Amino acid sequence: MGEGAWATYEKRLHRVSAYIYAHLDEELDVDRLSEIACLSPHHWHRIYRAVHGETLAATVKRLRLQRAAADLVQTDLPVEAIARRSGYPNVQSFNRTFKAVYGLPPARYRREGSHKIFETSSTEGNPAMYDVTLRQIDPRALVGVAHSGSYMAIGQAFETLFGTLFARSLVRPGMEMIGIYLDDPELVETEKLRSFACVTATDDVPVEAPLTPQKIDGGQYAVLRHKGSYADMPKAYQWLYATWLPQSGRAISDSVMFEKYLNNPREVAPTDLLTEIHLPLK
Repeated sequence: MGEGAWATYEKRLHRVSAYIYAHLDEELDVDRLSEIACLSPHHWHRIYRAVHGETLAATVKRLRLQRAAADLVQTDLPVEAIARRSGYPNVQSFNRTFKAVYGLPPARYRREGSHKIFETSSTEGNPAMYDVTLRQIDPRALVGVAHSGSYMAIGQAFETLFGTLFARSLVRPGMEMIGIYLDDPELVETEKLRSFACVTATDDVPVEAPLTPQKIDGGQYAVLRHKGSYADMPKAYQWLYATWLPQSGRAISDSVMFEKYLNNPREVAPTDLLTEIHLPLK
């Protein structure tokens, strides 16, 4: 298939991606997805896999488990309710699948998962426990796709971003994945949170909708290197603000915070995800 031919699939890719994210609570019908894409199921699966590097079924399983992990860490929902919401017929099958991917069964993950280290350290007040470094960052041009709503769902904007770049033959080697987060989730209602899924851009990348030009300001940043599930990130931010910042004696500048993703949730286990949280300093 020639490169230009992918462009005809761009809107279809976006439609399918939007449908998946909107219907995670339901049984996803493969035939329905291929109807949305206006292609035979066989053909559609091959295109989806070529663009996204994983099967549709793998995407749905990954997103459901990622949301389940966030529910375990950030809510008091019973495990049974989370299992049902994640499309598992019974708690046993949910427990097995979750443990295989996250290393601990759900109830233990809630009690002992990697998010817990941020809670214990804030009482001990030992900022040296974490990998925080001060770095001078150069300003950087980015190209991004806007996302509004829960930061945990920014993956949808990344899918739109990469689907668009792929369809338009704009993927370049060495593009870095960056998430820009404009609002404080403690202060702004979840559905009004604004963020951008971005990659670093070179001058030869034309920026047409849904792509928008974005940038990172140069300056000094505190960089927290976080290893583990994205579900733990709110705890990491809390620790950075409540424990590290006061003890550092530094002040935040009004540049935007951003996250740089060093690996890909499609390719590594959630427990091996590496993210650098960048907090801008005066």
